[in-house]
Amino acid sequence: MFTKVRSMGLIGLRSYIIDIEMDISAGLPRFDIVGLPDASVSESRDRVRSAIKNSGYQYADRRITVNLAPADIKKEGPIYDLPIAIAMLADTKQLRCGLEDKAFIGELSLDGHIRKVNGVLPMVICARDNGIKEVFVPFENAAEASVVSGVDVYAAKCLSEAVDHLSGKKLIRPSVAGDFAEMIDNIPYLDFADVKGQYHVKRALEIAAAGGHNTLMIGPPGSGKSMLAKRIPSILPDMTFEESLETTKIYSIAGALPSGTSLITRRPFRSPHHTVSTAGLSGGGRIPHPGELSLAHNGVLFLDELPEFSRLAMETMRQPIEDGVITISRVSGTLTYPCETMLVCAMNPCPCGYYGHPTKKCTCPSGAPAKYLAKVSGPLLDRLDIHVEVPQVEFKKLADDEKGECSADIRKRVNAARRIQQERFKGTNVKCNAKMTPDMTRQFCKIDETQKKFLEESFEKLGLSARAYDKILRVARTIADLDASENIELIHLREAVQYRSLDRKFWK
Repeated sequence: MFTKVRSMGLIGLRSYIIDIEMDISAGLPRFDIVGLPDASVSESRDRVRSAIKNSGYQYADRRITVNLAPADIKKEGPIYDLPIAIAMLADTKQLRCGLEDKAFIGELSLDGHIRKVNGVLPMVICARDNGIKEVFVPFENAAEASVVSGVDVYAAKCLSEAVDHLSGKKLIRPSVAGDFAEMIDNIPYLDFADVKGQYHVKRALEIAAAGGHNTLMIGPPGSGKSMLAKRIPSILPDMTFEESLETTKIYSIAGALPSGTSLITRRPFRSPHHTVSTAGLSGGGRIPHPGELSLAHNGVLFLDELPEFSRLAMETMRQPIEDGVITISRVSGTLTYPCETMLVCAMNPCPCGYYGHPTKKCTCPSGAPAKYLAKVSGPLLDRLDIHVEVPQVEFKKLADDEKGECSADIRKRVNAARRIQQERFKGTNVKCNAKMTPDMTRQFCKIDETQKKFLEESFEKLGLSARAYDKILRVARTIADLDASENIELIHLREAVQYRSLDRKFWK
């Protein structure tokens, strides 16, 4: 007998249809799986055998051959357990129903229960796009799978439950996602109102959030750099459904999606330790999985103590931060993951942390601050649009009971500025000022002769690079957007130049 059941495979973010072809014939008992299976797929025969017997069905002790087509693509993971078991029950006439427009995903335990698997969301989207009407997934994956419209998602807890539904004995209700507005996580963010003083730093972070600009904060220990960074998500623009779906795909593949979560509706905040490897940042594995850069997609990647990160790790980030995608090459192939993230870095001004402190003496030897900053490569520093000093907060401000401006009020201004940018870049792939192309920068960041002369003087004084020129114009454009100004004024340009004060010439 011959039976075909459909499932899905996954390579990076790209999913594709897999045909599970089963042939049961006379001969000595044997169970072969062909079609480039890895070890976890080959082991399906033992899980399927036990799951079928322990679920009360008859196992076919004959010659069994399973082909995973297309046979020229490597298959990995235990996700084919459920479709193989369904194919065997259909081939032995223990299950009688049409399987042409159905797909199955799931790992089986030895007692027949269906375990959670990674990457269900992109696979269900692939199934829908290929005309499949019904998809059976593990019960724990129901929330993410149900987000996809245009396909019926059935979440089964065990093999017998899926078979009973297909046989019409006991139907499973299709999983239905709520409205996107209902999915939004209403847990309060950490609020900027908790931060005492640091008004100019809050202003810089507001500009960064409004334009999607990468930022570096530099200041002594205890000045509040980490506290400020952790509150940045509270002022970022609301996520759209498309952004949530794209981010959730990445978390689904990485196995980082919280249980019972339908969509990632809060902008991610990732803060890897400075000992993280290059593979941890960029992604790794035989078939590479997303790293910290991709997990921070549409959110914030915070690197505390930036000079303590390895040189190789910092160099790894340079191109992906600029391009918004990261390409990982391995023997098994080349994969590309999105990583449009807002990079926020923090560092001390010197190894001891007190260089330039008004009351505490720096204990570092002469030249140490410049050497410490030299650990951060010039090209990476150039890619940080905004550099802002974070001084120690005075005791009077710390003891003051008055609260600062709350994140909700700042977020309103950020959203207003982003709406201006959405209108400006309508019909393009650009979402914010920080991602403008050189042509767009020339088109939307025009300045007059007085402003050009001011920039020329600034470049001579600070020793800025050519890349810094575009960064200053884009930051000035964001400041103008926050002021709802159609044109960039000199006051906007002056403020933008102040945020380049930590360039190398400043430290020589």
